Amino acid sequence: MTVGLHYRPGEASRVAYWDSDCYNDRVVSELNVTNRESFSMPEDEKWMWLALEEAKKAAALGEVPIGAVAVLDGEVIGSGYNRKESDLDPTAHAEIIALREAAVKVQNWRLIGVTLYCTLEPCPMCAGAMIQGRLSRLVYGGKDTRFGADGSIVNVMREPSFNHQVEITSGILEEESAALLQDFFRDLRIKRAKQS
Repeated sequence: MTVGLHYRPGEASRVAYWDSDCYNDRVVSELNVTNRESFSMPEDEKWMWLALEEAKKAAALGEVPIGAVAVLDGEVIGSGYNRKESDLDPTAHAEIIALREAAVKVQNWRLIGVTLYCTLEPCPMCAGAMIQGRLSRLVYGGKDTRFGADGSIVNVMREPSFNHQVEITSGILEEESAALLQDFFRDLRIKRAKQS
C-alpha cells in the first residue's frame, strides 16, 4: 500500500490517498508545492492517516472513533477500530484488534520491528498488551485525559521496571484525531438531547 498525492491543475493543495481503490478527497493541508515529485509525506503521518480511516469506521458504527494500524517493513500487517459495543467485548479496542492481526500475520506473538499507529493514547490494557507483545514502537495522535497510560493518567508505557520498553512518538495528527472524537461526542450529545 502506498501513499500518493493528487494535484488538480493550477492548485497548490494536496489530497491524500493510499491507492486507486482508497481515495480520500479531504484536503489535509494547504501547501505551496510546485514540484509534486519532490514532496513526500512524513512516514508517521502517512500511516496515521490510515489509522484515522480506521477510526472513521468505528464512528460509522456508532462506536467511539479510535483506529489503529500495525506496520512492519512498510506494510500494514494489522488494523483495527474500536468495536466494544458491536462485539459486546470490553477488550475490542482498536489497538488490541490490530495487535492480534499483526501477530497472526507474522506468526509470532513477539511483534519485534512492528510500529503501531493509534489515533489516541492507549489505555492501561492496550499499553500492557504492547509491552507483553514486545512492540518496538508506538505512534499516537491525541492524549487521553480519562484513561491514558502514557502519562496522562498513569505511566504504564514508560515504567522502567518492565523488561521491555516501547519507543513512543506522540502528537502525530493530534488535531485531526481530536476533531474526530469531538465531532463524535458532539453528535452523540445532540442525538441524546433530541431523544429526551
